[in-house]
Amino acid sequence: MKATVEQVVATDAAQALIERLAARHGKLMFHQSGGCCDGSAPMCYPDGEFQVGDGDRLLGHIGGMPFYISASQYAYWCHTQLIIDVVAGRGGMFSLEGPTGSRFLTRSRLYDEGEWRWLVEHGLAP
Repeated sequence: MKATVEQVVATDAAQALIERLAARHGKLMFHQSGGCCDGSAPMCYPDGEFQVGDGDRLLGHIGGMPFYISASQYAYWCHTQLIIDVVAGRGGMFSLEGPTGSRFLTRSRLYDEGEWRWLVEHGLAP
C-alpha cells in the first residue's frame, strides 16, 4: 500500500482542463457541490471566489488546487476516493469550465481495507 492515501484525485483529462482554466483565470479552487442547481458536480472557481465555511473540509488538491467538500457530503462519501474526471457537455452554471464544452464529473471508488485503516489511523476518516 502507498505511504499516503489521497482522498481526491484527478484523471489526465481533468488535469489538462485544470491547466487550461488556470492559465486563463489564475489560481483555482474546487468545491464538491451538494446539490441544488448544479446537482452534485465538482464546482471550479477562481481562488477565494467561493466562501468556504466551517462546515467545509479540505479533502486534498487536484492540479495543485484545493478541493473542498461540505461536511454533509463527506458524511455520504467518506468511504470513497473521489475521482474528478471530464466529460463532454455544459458545466455547472457557476463553474469556470461552463463555456469550454466540457464539464467536471465526480466518479468514486470504495477504499480497500488497508486504505481505510490508514485514513482512520491518520485522523482523516470517521
